[in-house]
Amino acid sequence: MTPSLSIEESRPLAAEFFKKIGLLTGGGDCPGLNAAIRAVVRRAHQLGIGVFAVYEGFKGLVEGNVAPFPLRQASGILHVGGTILRSSRFNPFKSKENLQALRQEVKKRGLQGLVVIGGEGSLRLACDLTRKKIVRCIGIPKTIDNDVYGTDVTIGFQTAVNTATEAVDKLHTTAESHNVVMVVEVMGRHTGWIAASAGLAGGADLILMPEKRLNEESIRRIILNRHARGKKFSIVVVAEDARVVNNRGRVVVSMPTSRDDYGPIKSSGVGEGVARLIRRLTGFETRVVVLGHVQRGGSPTPEDRILATRFGVLAAELAAKNKWNRMTAIRNGKILSVPLNTVTGRIKKVDPGLYRLANYFFG
Repeated sequence: MTPSLSIEESRPLAAEFFKKIGLLTGGGDCPGLNAAIRAVVRRAHQLGIGVFAVYEGFKGLVEGNVAPFPLRQASGILHVGGTILRSSRFNPFKSKENLQALRQEVKKRGLQGLVVIGGEGSLRLACDLTRKKIVRCIGIPKTIDNDVYGTDVTIGFQTAVNTATEAVDKLHTTAESHNVVMVVEVMGRHTGWIAASAGLAGGADLILMPEKRLNEESIRRIILNRHARGKKFSIVVVAEDARVVNNRGRVVVSMPTSRDDYGPIKSSGVGEGVARLIRRLTGFETRVVVLGHVQRGGSPTPEDRILATRFGVLAAELAAKNKWNRMTAIRNGKILSVPLNTVTGRIKKVDPGLYRLANYFFG
């Protein structure tokens, strides 16, 4: 249900707004979403644009879960994790009825466009809605996975890396105290950005990620060599879509998958598979820690708050200038926008140089 509003807040948007836009968050949550929401609403109001809150992602447009977004509702949320707009993994293109309901809601509210804060899946839907002339969209990239093509960093990534790094730091002491191999499973979907970054920052002794498949012999050698040097514990960071192959190239460890409206989704399990493999190959005691959704939670770091604010301000300014079908981005420290249709349907993989750097410290 739409959060309750006062009588004053429930009134139609003031006549002085020359344009009206909808604002939603889609897909998985991450730290920094509320900072982006705050920035869009504040800057939009300054530019004479009225904002409608769309609750629970694209599902909210289909179900009419939409309300005027008063300026004061965007106050005090800069540091808050999650999203006050709530979210969902919902694809309106799954049925003609959904698309028709979405069209009607856009027309009913008089929206000239949408600002969609989302990851690869939500931005792809935003692009399709624009391309099919259902509603024009501007995208803001967010995801802890950092896999959105066209931008160096996405909202939520830095906070997730901080969370994962802190966990690796803490696990060092308990692994050393008990002479165990500690396998830390982190998120990332189809990429290893969190694994590579947190593993490098946390001093991991081995990193497994989708972009770099290792075979059983390589893993065995790295762990045994480390122990032969007198180090009786090891920290292994594993991305959720990492795979291990045997000497014939056959996959022997991978993560189970399922599907939803957005496509394939990952389930916890690869960490346990890697742990079983290490036990078999080395005989060492091995334990598993799955960080899971804790990586999505908590207050955003200053970096994420600033990035989200910069993205949100630019998105409102793009809407004011009728520059639709664009996505905000950061490249080499500069905030800019790129065509939405050039970044969707593509995945940004981990820079090989980052893995090579971490590899110097394996074992």
